Amino acid sequence: MKIIVIIQARMGSSRLPGKILKQLGDVDVLTYNIERCRAIQGVSEVIVATSNLPQDDAIARWCEINQVAYFRGSENDVLDRYVQCAKMYKPDYVMRVTSDCPFVDYEMASEIVSLMEKERKDIVLMNGELPRGLAVELISYESLLRIHESGIESRHREHVTYYAYEFPQEFNAVTYNVPTNRIAPELRITLDTVEDYELISAVAKHFHNPLVSSSKVISYLRETPKVAKLNAHIEQKPVI
Repeated sequence: MKIIVIIQARMGSSRLPGKILKQLGDVDVLTYNIERCRAIQGVSEVIVATSNLPQDDAIARWCEINQVAYFRGSENDVLDRYVQCAKMYKPDYVMRVTSDCPFVDYEMASEIVSLMEKERKDIVLMNGELPRGLAVELISYESLLRIHESGIESRHREHVTYYAYEFPQEFNAVTYNVPTNRIAPELRITLDTVEDYELISAVAKHFHNPLVSSSKVISYLRETPKVAKLNAHIEQKPVI
């Protein structure tokens, strides 16, 4: 079974432009993200999917310098960007990751891959409330093509798997039960604002390890409320 990771990435951001190339210690946010994705067991390729806009030339250059596979496509039709990228690799499954999650949970993602290898369903559903910034999505390539054909609304094109959650009856899903040591919905470990950057910078400085376990990150934030509170007031932007 061939599984690829596609990381959607762009320099544009209404709240924190250029965020994915900001420094985290000796490296940058995108390096953290990619190293963790490469640690996911059972994955054959990790590809950065960015846009054709000139502002994203910086991401393409970064990928070339760091020998990371990349693809360029539509800025706003992210679903099409994913499909066109995936077509080049012809996988059985595609794992979706966003580049603004430098502490994406590679251990949990490995378990999700193992689950799908056994179940061979269309999509994995998560049962349990994670901190924002740790989750991945795993969907079959065939399901992605179906979404591409049927998802015509703007929310379907911008948010790659939205159609599958809006019309669950059209897909065969398997449920992944989130480990209890990952359930922490009060925490925000993603990068969208200056406050988020302060928090993840503090985490990176504390551990000095891009492959630190997400469970240790959660424990650190719970034991260090001064850091956890840095972005506790930030509201997530609505999907629609």
